[in-house]
Amino acid sequence: MLIDRLKTFASSRYASNIGWLGGAELVQRIFRLGATVVLARLFSKTDYGMVSAVYSVFEFANVISVRGGISAKVVQTDDDELEEVCQTAYSLNWIIMGALFVIQCLLAYPIALYYKNTSLVLPICALGLSYLIIPAYIVQGALLDRRNLLQVRAWCMSAQAIVSNLIIMAMAFLGYGVWSVVWAIVISYLVWYPIVAHFSDWKPKKFPYFRAWRSILNFGGKRLGVDLLNRFRQDADYLIVARFLGLSDLGVYFFAYSAGIGISQSIINSFASAWYPYFCEARRDRAQLRERFLRSLKTIALTIAPLVILQSCLAPFYVPIVFGDKWVDAIPILIIICISAVPMALAQATSKLLQSMDEIGLDIAWNTAFTLIFITALVIAVPHGILPLAITVLVVRWMFIPVFTLFILKRKLSIPTDIQAM
Repeated sequence: MLIDRLKTFASSRYASNIGWLGGAELVQRIFRLGATVVLARLFSKTDYGMVSAVYSVFEFANVISVRGGISAKVVQTDDDELEEVCQTAYSLNWIIMGALFVIQCLLAYPIALYYKNTSLVLPICALGLSYLIIPAYIVQGALLDRRNLLQVRAWCMSAQAIVSNLIIMAMAFLGYGVWSVVWAIVISYLVWYPIVAHFSDWKPKKFPYFRAWRSILNFGGKRLGVDLLNRFRQDADYLIVARFLGLSDLGVYFFAYSAGIGISQSIINSFASAWYPYFCEARRDRAQLRERFLRSLKTIALTIAPLVILQSCLAPFYVPIVFGDKWVDAIPILIIICISAVPMALAQATSKLLQSMDEIGLDIAWNTAFTLIFITALVIAVPHGILPLAITVLVVRWMFIPVFTLFILKRKLSIPTDIQAM
């Protein structure tokens, strides 16, 4: 019986998608590891702090662009409304991304002042060029996700990772500093269009089209609230460290996060990309949706948890060997942050479940409350240094996220909280 179930699962589209996305994340991690080693060897702690600032700006802007919500609407919408939604989404993406580029350039100087380093102004402006590339392929990519052809996304992710990290390493060796990261981000987004266009025959209209803008922005606006809270919470510790402790401590903290949770985060991201269309397929069948969500929790238990334990045990050995002795003081922080990957995976799975069920309001309410608790705890901890801050991040995530997941299991899927069926 067990063997038959394993064979059925292995032959499913869900397993195939996880396999493709997991493979893509593995490629990303291999090349990102190479880039991380190069940057750790060549960059100072302050340089690493500047890289953290650049990434934070880029990730915040990506969330504000609503592209995640617009793509999710394309995946979720009914067949009879699909073409109208796609055409509107294409036009909206160009307007939003163009406006975002202008806004980021206008805010570059104030952002640089926040980080107390005006040399960040031009890199932040240049980073905005990537937003003018994304609208060319985003709708086609969402249509491929809708068809569960996530292998195309996997190929794009792999190609982008290879191009991006090769550029980072080459430019870092040539002494371009933070610019190596900026141009790597911008140039690497160019690889998506030819790959996605090859597999999608959808074409936009010659003129702007906005007939479905209300439904898209209504859905995307709610999704934006969740994504903004998630992004702010993920970067809150960086922002607080940068403001109260400076770029050097931020560099240590960012290194610990990148070298620690990076591998687990990559796997979580690949699962999350597969979970949403997987849940959406069953959103009108509560029993099937319940089964699929429980399967996602099993996946977390069998993959993320063992990886976290292994990486935490090996950190004291591989950090000085791979990255250099100057990062030894980051090892305790790395281990602590690494252990927080498991509740982060639970949070992702629960959020994707709620979005597939059109329960975005509940997702926003939960994320708002959790973000307030999280930020308050960080502000209290930061005067004591980055190690107590990292411990606070770990404790707060483990205290609250599993409780919310159990609440959703009981209230929305009618599953007893002992979950003996798993």
